[in-house]
Amino acid sequence: MKITKETQEKIQELQILEQNLQALLLQKQAFQLELNETENALSELGKSKDEVYKITGQIMIKASKPELEKELKEKTDILSLRLKSIEKQESIFKEKLEKLRNEVEKEIKKG
Repeated sequence: MKITKETQEKIQELQILEQNLQALLLQKQAFQLELNETENALSELGKSKDEVYKITGQIMIKASKPELEKELKEKTDILSLRLKSIEKQESIFKEKLEKLRNEVEKEIKKG
């Protein structure tokens, strides 16, 4: 069976898209983990008394509970936006992959 140059290029493009999707999914997973940790920290902060501490680098410093809540909420918002953006990209990649995969399969069946 002979595969045309165009089909070979589509197969290469398909492989690149799959690699990009995998990288995107790893990034998404990292953001989801960070978002979960931030939401858990915010939840624990809500349960705490007035005296709270924040870890910065290698040290723990006393922090203002309202300021820390504000900071964690902002971080949650930013992470949520990043995840939404990644999910849009993921959807676009999956659509392209499906379309390209179908094209390649049709061309291979023809040949």
